Parts: sequence; C-alpha cells; structure tokens
Amino acid sequence: MAATGASTLARAEQFIWLTARVLEQRRFAHGFLDGDPGAVETALSAYLNEDGGYGHALEPDLRGPVSQPLHTAHALSVLDSIGRCAGQRVERICRFLTDVSTKEGALPALLPTQRGYPAAPSIPIVDDPPAELLATGPVVGLLHGNQVWHAWLFRATDFCWSAVDALEQSHPYEVEAAVAFLDCAPDRARAEVAADRLGRLVRDQRLAVLDPSRRAEYPVATGYAPGEHHFPHDYARTPGSLARRWFTDEELERSLDHLAAEQQDDGGWPVTWRQWAPGTALEGRPLVTLRALGTLRSYGRSLG
Repeated sequence: MAATGASTLARAEQFIWLTARVLEQRRFAHGFLDGDPGAVETALSAYLNEDGGYGHALEPDLRGPVSQPLHTAHALSVLDSIGRCAGQRVERICRFLTDVSTKEGALPALLPTQRGYPAAPSIPIVDDPPAELLATGPVVGLLHGNQVWHAWLFRATDFCWSAVDALEQSHPYEVEAAVAFLDCAPDRARAEVAADRLGRLVRDQRLAVLDPSRRAEYPVATGYAPGEHHFPHDYARTPGSLARRWFTDEELERSLDHLAAEQQDDGGWPVTWRQWAPGTALEGRPLVTLRALGTLRSYGRSLG
C-alpha cells in the first residue's frame, strides 16, 4: 500500500530514478515529463544485436547477449510507445523475425541459442521449439498497428488467427497475447467475433479476478507464482481495447482501484510473477510501474 503525502506520479518518479535502468528512466521521462523520444531510442540501441534482434536481458527474465523473440517484442513495444515503429530499424527487425521463425512462419517463445545463459526456469529451452501465440501475437499486433507491411506478416498473421480460433483452454499471458493481436488485426469484423468468444472463455475459466477483495477464491494458472492473479485491467490496458467489452463498468472500476492501491511505499508497483533471481525482480519493477501508470492514465485516473 502506498504511503500518503506525495502524488502517485511523484512517488513513482522517485522510484524510477532510484531503481530503473537507463531505458526505463528515458521512457518515464518521455511519457510523463515531455522527454525526448530520441533519447529512448538511443537507450534501446544498447540492446540491439547485429542480426537485427535484441538481447542483453532487455526482457529481464532472459539473461545473456543473444537475440530472442521476447526481447524483440519488447523492443517493438518501446518503439511503438515513442511513435518510431517504422523505418530501417523495423525493417531489420522483420528480417530477424523471418530468420528465426518456425516452419509455420511464426515465432517460438525461446530459441535454443539461450542455452548456456541464465533464464527463468518456467521457460524451457528445447532444440526445435514450437511456434507460440504468446510470442507471435504481440509482435504481429504491433506491426499491424503501425501499418508496417512486410512479407513475414502474411504467414504470421494466419498463424495468429488459427491459434486464437483454436483456443479452448488458456492462461492469462496467452490471452493477453491474443488481445494484443486482435486489437490491431486488419480484419476488424473477424477480430470482434474472436474477441467476444475469448471474453466468454476468460469469464468461464475465471481467468480474471472480478472482485479483488475475493481474489483468493480465484484459481492461479499452472506454473504461475502463488497469488499471480490477473485482473480486468491486465487484459484491457486501454479503453479502446476489445477486451474492455468483457467487463462491466463496476468490474473495471474495482480493478483500477486495486491497481492504484498496489503502489508501494517506495513509489513502485510490485512484481507478481515468479521471482527466480534478485536482478530480474529489481529490473522488472520499473517495467511494471510504467505499465501501471500508463493504464491508470489511459482510463483518466488522476496521477497528481
């Protein structure tokens, strides 16, 4: 629970300057202090590899220098947040995505090049990893959302549609990936139908805590950390998301109240996923804090 006194944003700012990597400091400055987007792009460049992908623990749960799809998805989200998801940098990213795709033309969660470097135990390293919606959906969604057209997108988009249509049992992070795809998929009518079905699945399988005061009554997905629940705001990060339709106004307001109350005394938000190394938790909290601030602001909640 956050301490009283300074504003939500002021407490978060102190937390960011105290604990965050340079990249998250630059992202905060751009997003909330009118900072230069070029400074964000420069900071992101430190994680770029010669193959056009990103590594160097950009996604904190994957350590080491090698490029990975999850790092590269993270990089695309940063570029999207500063309005620079275009040009030669994104062209290089698409070439990397083409090179590392599976026979389906989609992305695995983890390439075997990670072997020998530390990684979260929940992400298995195998020699021939399968394509996964978890890795592919957010990338395809971001590229479509920024009107990027590249040959890689055709088969990857088809894969995402097939994966979303096939979902019968799922878990929160996979649903989030599906939403990231559906929110920007070019076929809007099909996306709305798919999102409506996915929303019923989320409610039927109780994948969203609709009453935070009773969250202990909701199941936690297999392999998740104890208490690693997801809430309506985790799926509907903005009012324009298709996932917003899954929840009533009352359910969403309770979710946002819970999110706001989760700010800690030091000004940051907590990491809820499994913490397997001290550094990953330390680097994860500023990322969670930036996401929380962005979600609260998108719904018009005061940060002052």
